[in-house]
Amino acid sequence: MKISNSTAEDIPEIFRLYESATAFQKTKYNLHWPKFETSLVENEVNEHRQWKITINGKTACVWATTFDDPQIWEAKNADPSVYIHRIATNPEFKGQNMVAIIVDWAKEYARTNDKTYVRLDTVGQNEGLINHYTKMGFEFLGLFDLANTDQLPAHYQGNPVSLFEMQVV
Repeated sequence: MKISNSTAEDIPEIFRLYESATAFQKTKYNLHWPKFETSLVENEVNEHRQWKITINGKTACVWATTFDDPQIWEAKNADPSVYIHRIATNPEFKGQNMVAIIVDWAKEYARTNDKTYVRLDTVGQNEGLINHYTKMGFEFLGLFDLANTDQLPAHYQGNPVSLFEMQVV
């Protein structure tokens, strides 16, 4: 298993995993990911903020990070944090707890970058994800209506978000 930055060559696979995740979301939930702009992922790749787990030469999981997330975290954005977005697991690796691997990696990544928190969000009140993320060590901060979603992807528009954080010791 290897964790590394995604490259431009990975972009088609990233979108394949996003499409797979969205198809799964549509079978279980009313809210699901929209089609993301290619430029969003290209920028993340160029800024070294798009990540992947590779197992035996296959992409098992992808996610994005940022150190700044003011539209979602509003006043709390001032806290030094690593924000995780769009975790998408390859269906061939479902059940292998990729989130736990990402959490362990993110804690070390936060320490290396002098950050106090690892944070993530999910749109809506998804009890399954709330339980999963709290089992991974995140504190569920609650459900929040965002003040300004104009620059966020479509699934944030008019929907509350569940916020999670973990203090890095």
